Amino acid sequence: MPAPYIRNQKKRKRPNPLKPERSIRNTALGLLARREHTRLELAGKLKAREFLTAEIEALLDDLQREGLQSDARFTESYVYSRTRRGFGPLRIRQELQARGVAESLVSTHMDFNDPQWRKLACQEYEKKFGDTMAGSVKERARRMRYLQNRGFTSDIIRQTLASFSRTETASGAGS
Repeated sequence: MPAPYIRNQKKRKRPNPLKPERSIRNTALGLLARREHTRLELAGKLKAREFLTAEIEALLDDLQREGLQSDARFTESYVYSRTRRGFGPLRIRQELQARGVAESLVSTHMDFNDPQWRKLACQEYEKKFGDTMAGSVKERARRMRYLQNRGFTSDIIRQTLASFSRTETASGAGS
């Protein structure tokens, strides 16, 4: 019986002698051409391609000076994208911080008191659960956890659940 396959070493790509090595600048520009990256993300991807740290830092400074890499532009794009996908302010802020965006940039591009967050929470709630009220305490807790995992604040969650329980009571009273 053959021994089970065990992967001992990280698989490495063999350099293709016919393919010329890309410069660090061309590699970075190729990454930025696909999508915006934060400085931290871009540095990580360049390190993974085994470029020297000193070269990376110098290149990132040049790219920022030339306006080719911008954490502010990334933040604006990311907030717009994640909001369109139904995520709340807490989750978006946490994801941006994990990508190395400064808190000052996050607060510039996101207003946590904006009424759009409550409207978005109501849309996500209705998309997931319809316009029905939670029947039991357990079901209400499940729905609250859903909105919490999407990144909405407890105030927004309470207001959302309250608005759906009012609409249910109003429509049920007329029957």
